[in-house]
Amino acid sequence: MRRLVRGLGWAVLPGELVLVCCLAAGVRVPAVVLHAVEVLAVVALLLGAVLYRRARRRGLAARAALYEVVPEPAVRLIGHELGLLASLVRWVRRGRHGVRAGVEGFGHARDQAPLMYGFAFVCVVETVGMSWLLRDVPVVHEVFLVLDVYTVLFVLGLHAAAVTRPHLLDGRVLRLRQGCHVDLAVPLDTVASVRYEPVFTHPRADGELDLVVGGQTSLTLELSSPVTAVGLLGRRREVRVVRCHADEPRALLAALTRARTAPSPAPGTPA
Repeated sequence: MRRLVRGLGWAVLPGELVLVCCLAAGVRVPAVVLHAVEVLAVVALLLGAVLYRRARRRGLAARAALYEVVPEPAVRLIGHELGLLASLVRWVRRGRHGVRAGVEGFGHARDQAPLMYGFAFVCVVETVGMSWLLRDVPVVHEVFLVLDVYTVLFVLGLHAAAVTRPHLLDGRVLRLRQGCHVDLAVPLDTVASVRYEPVFTHPRADGELDLVVGGQTSLTLELSSPVTAVGLLGRRREVRVVRCHADEPRALLAALTRARTAPSPAPGTPA
């Protein structure tokens, strides 16, 4: 059934896209074709719901059960887009994700702000220019306008995600984040050493993860045991060296040093 559901999905999604384009362009679509695509979409949704329910009954977590129905890369991409939109709302409200009592937040978006604002400005200029050039072609004008406006929101969302999702130091765990697509939990017990180390070139290497901001990292963590880093599309790899950046790297280094050297509570004593 899993192959059937995914096969229907790959067939229905392009069909829906073609129908939307045809209707937007004023092309008449035969009623039989329109109804057939809609019926296939409903069947795919119902079968997907059945498959998801079976996976949950087998004891799978909600996210793992969803991966049974929809490929993990697709789920992660959709989640990333929704996360960017949520970050825009959180940015307007001046909120920070995950920061609460007992959890320290360390921003890391300051050094990329000029680049992101400049990129957003270029996208706005391009939107205005394309809107003027295509003003006499209504359908194409509307399509490009939607795409251009979404591009501006996407760029602003990338920066908003960086601003509203700082690194977190939560007890004995450091969460290093980059936008909506990286959230790496590093237990402090696995940190062999941490040092302030500005780095501006980052060649790819096995077992290393570079969370670059504005072309640089400022802290290097060497781990005694590897942690699993998950990429945007779900690719997993083990890393022993993590480089990250913070607006105030020395403050983060000091907080990590305090947390790593703090005495552990005695057995049977509340933390």
